[in-house]
Amino acid sequence: MNKNTVLAWATGIMVIMGIIIIGLAIYRYDDVAGWGFAAVGVGFFANAWVFNALKGRM
Repeated sequence: MNKNTVLAWATGIMVIMGIIIIGLAIYRYDDVAGWGFAAVGVGFFANAWVFNALKGRM
């Protein structure tokens, strides 16, 4: 398993976790906590974007 494969797996896991966390924000937490969950989910997407951009450059 080389570095690009590890980054690809990390990107996929981060996207899946971001979707799960945003789904929790939408369906489970209707109050102010939902906004925090949504912000964390967007942060997971930003991290996944960075990992995806690093593939091939490391």
